[in-house]
Amino acid sequence: MAINLAEELSSITIKAAAADWREAIRLAGNGLVEAGSTTGEYTDQMISAVEEHGPYIVIAPGIALAHARPSEAVLKGGLSWVSLDAPVSFGHSKNDPVTLVIGLAAVDHTAHIDVLKAVAGVLSNKEARAELEAAETADEVRSILKRINN
Repeated sequence: MAINLAEELSSITIKAAAADWREAIRLAGNGLVEAGSTTGEYTDQMISAVEEHGPYIVIAPGIALAHARPSEAVLKGGLSWVSLDAPVSFGHSKNDPVTLVIGLAAVDHTAHIDVLKAVAGVLSNKEARAELEAAETADEVRSILKRINN
C-alpha cells in the first residue's frame, strides 16, 4: 500500500532552532505528542535509540528519520516534519549535518517499512527535495508532497 506523506504528516515545523541532535529529535517528538500520536515517553525512546545505536537514523545527507521501536508509547501512527534553521550534527560520518528531521511513530514493523519507502521515494527526487528544503510554510510542504504523490 502506497503511503501519501502529505496526508500522513500530522505536524510540520519550519525553520526551527535546535542546539544539538537531542533537541532536534525532541522537536520532532513534540510534534508527534501534540498530534496525539505518541506520549512523551516515545520521544525519550527515540533519543535513547541514538544514544545506544549511534546515528543510524541519519538516512541520507541532511536527513534524519527519528524513530524508536513500536511500543505502548505509540498511540497511533504519525509523522512529524521539522526543518532546521541551522544544521546540527548527529555524528554520522557521511550524512551530517542534518537540516530535516522526520519523526516517525509506527504501530508495527510493516507500517515502519511502508513509511521508509515513501520517504525514500520523495527525498530521492532532487528537484522535489530542493523545493521541500526551500519551503517556508507548512502549507507549502504539504502542497509539494501532494503534487509529488500524484
